[in-house]
This record gives sequence, structure tokens and C-alpha cells, in this order.
Amino acid sequence: MTFTFRPLALTAMALAFAAPVAAQDAAPAEQAAEATGEAAPAMTPDQYIGNPEYMLNLDLSTGGRVVIQLYPNVAPNHVARVKQLARAGFYDGVKFHRVIDGFMAQTGDPTATGQGGSELPDLEAEFNPTPHLRGTVSMARAQAENSANSQFFIMFQPRFTLDRNYTAFGRVVSGMQYVDAINRGEPPAVMSRMVQVSVAADDKPVPPAAMLTEAQPAPAAPQIGIDELNAPIR
Repeated sequence: MTFTFRPLALTAMALAFAAPVAAQDAAPAEQAAEATGEAAPAMTPDQYIGNPEYMLNLDLSTGGRVVIQLYPNVAPNHVARVKQLARAGFYDGVKFHRVIDGFMAQTGDPTATGQGGSELPDLEAEFNPTPHLRGTVSMARAQAENSANSQFFIMFQPRFTLDRNYTAFGRVVSGMQYVDAINRGEPPAVMSRMVQVSVAADDKPVPPAAMLTEAQPAPAAPQIGIDELNAPIR
């Protein structure tokens, strides 16, 4: 099945991005939910913001580590799925197969065709008001709302038509320059890849520099202010 984006009505919803604080580890509750197949209980920001159990590290072939703050408060089952696949090594080596300049970079398909996924069942949608801003991480799906599985995308620029129609489950908090450096194309002639994906709590080191090198040098971190992060697409 092909994961595509359909034009939808513009929404004006916004979600405050809380500053990291010392967090409690709520992993036991999430693990219990995974074991029973039930939804994880609602969480509060002090339980997940800055908590390494809810941070995802993407070590990219474009030169370095991207850190994603996961949002279990709005998409507990999608967060649990991505963590489960990361811990199983499913995402290691997976390529970015669909990368549209000014829009988003899509990955999570081990076949790199846009048709693949994991052997786990598809997820029921957890649409929420989290806005699709620059750096937002959201789950890809087919036309059916409950067809998300393992593929996800990272936004280059805001696209609010996706709000409440795709399950946003996190946002890049550092390393966005390595996302910006992902090779463009549908598919790209040379696909950038996720060398290693891990939950921060597992404390996996960044792979050797030789594994994080493509034809172009590692990019310098851009100077981006909050106004630019929330600017509309030009």
C-alpha cells in the first residue's frame, strides 16, 4: 500500500512545547499496557518530557544523532510501537524512501518501497491536536485511517492540513540539521538511512563516524529561532 497525503481543511490548533524537567520513569505502566494489549494510561508532561524512556535517538547516515521527544500523552500506542520496533532493531539500516523538499522525510519501511512495514498488526489511529510543525514526527498511513504500522515521517516545514488526520507522536529536539541533510527524491537516487535507532534510556552510543558519512560533509547546525520554526511554508 502506498502512503500518501491528502489535502484537508486547515486547522489552527497549537500545542505548547514544554521545557524539559526532571521526569519520573513511567515505563512500568506502559510495559503493562503492552503486555495486556490495553492502551497505556494518560501521562502528564512531568512524566515524559526529558525522560530518557520517552526520547528516541536516530543516528543518521547524514552525519549525526537526531533526538526526538516522544508524546505518550497524545499517542501512547504509537509511541509504544515505535519503541518496541526500535528495541528490536527493526529500524536499524532502514532508508528514507520518500523525501519531499519543503515538506517531509519518510522512512520506516525495510523494503524502501513505501509498501512495507513490520509483522505487527496495524494501529488504530490516535489523531490529536499536536500541530505538524517543523520537526514534528508523525506516523504514515495508507488511505484507511487505521493503517499505520511502522512508517513515519519528519516534517521539514509546517503543514497544518495534516493535523488530526495523521498521528503525530513526537518532535525533534536536537539534530534537525541531520534531518535537513537527508537526500531528496521520490525515491532519492541515493537514499539516506537510519544507521541506528534506539530509546535513549538504553544508552546506546553513537555509531562510529565512518558509519555516519555520506558523500556530503556533516552539516553545520542552523541558527533557527522560534518564529522560523512556526513559519508557514514559503
